[in-house]
Amino acid sequence: MLDNHQYEFDKSYECLAAAGSSNSITANEETGLEQLRQFQNKKDWIFGHVSYDLKNRIEELVSKNPDEIQFPDFHFFVPEIIFILSKEKVEISAFASMDTDEIYQHISSIEYVSNQFKKPDFQSRFSREEYLQTVRKLQDHIAKGDCYEICFCQEFFSQNAEIDPVNVFSKLSEISPNPFSAFYKYHDKYLMCASPERFLKKTKNVIISQPIKGTSKRNPASDEAEKIALQSNEKERAENIMIVDLVRNDLSKICVEGSVAVKEFLNIFSFPQVHQMISTITGELRPDISFVEILAATFPMGSMTGAPKKRVMELIEKYEKTKRGLFSGSVGYINPDGDFDFNVIIRSILYNEENKFLSIQAGSAITFKSIPEKEFEECNLKIEAMKKALN
Repeated sequence: MLDNHQYEFDKSYECLAAAGSSNSITANEETGLEQLRQFQNKKDWIFGHVSYDLKNRIEELVSKNPDEIQFPDFHFFVPEIIFILSKEKVEISAFASMDTDEIYQHISSIEYVSNQFKKPDFQSRFSREEYLQTVRKLQDHIAKGDCYEICFCQEFFSQNAEIDPVNVFSKLSEISPNPFSAFYKYHDKYLMCASPERFLKKTKNVIISQPIKGTSKRNPASDEAEKIALQSNEKERAENIMIVDLVRNDLSKICVEGSVAVKEFLNIFSFPQVHQMISTITGELRPDISFVEILAATFPMGSMTGAPKKRVMELIEKYEKTKRGLFSGSVGYINPDGDFDFNVIIRSILYNEENKFLSIQAGSAITFKSIPEKEFEECNLKIEAMKKALN
């Protein structure tokens, strides 16, 4: 389920849901990007995900850190039933053998009963002091010229956790309704996502990316002042500008020469918990560019890596303690015309029901001017809504 929560972010649909699978493709040792390209060319509705570690198939990289959630590098499926929801109506599309009136009546008759669960106890992969020391080491890399900016993330996790994912997503949507929210179930693995960030959207031959860099806390007593302070903050502006340049470079690989432009620059948008600085970059795609070629040129998204991209991904592997997996990846859809919309998986809860492992990850952009203590506070600010949803 992909829910826009009635934000106006160049949206195509208010809410989409897809169920069942008539055909699918999943990453394994034999399944690569070429097979994914062939699958996407079938001109069906397709929904699915790409995990952060797809980077290892795009670049010459490896990941040896542990992953307790265990989503595959990618999975896409052609659904048996599609729901397109808006304020005014619900449209249901299904295979010819299925009666859409029966589907509607069946869903309408279900009485959802929420399962009770115990509040999970969270641990962090980093102590506060470990985190601060690691940020300082990353700043040493920046000082030496290894990189300019690095998105450094940490995992908060709970073992032996038993939750009701539908209940948790419902609560998360109440607490933090965001424009790229998603509920995604893959076998016994769940994503409950309240993302404010778009990775890529394609409409005909136009592609847009809307990276977020720059965060400040909402404060009812001084909300406008907080927005103005974020807009004028030199460090936050520098973070965003560096990623805008990276995204422009990525899009130039697949777009008509001279067509890549910054449509919105360093704009401040307000969400339930935070203000965010967002820029919008657009381009005109070259003819016959496939979804997989677009993915290979732009993934992982610069806002979740830093710059230069390959070097910071090596540093991320060295200094983070777990695989990111689906976190920092993307979930979305491709329609029969080949247009698509994919989010950035942040502000999310990940759950493996079989091993009862619950994961929340959060990060921030480390630059030479970063204050480690403030970066630590930013990570904790970003996980507040997810922890509340699990109370």
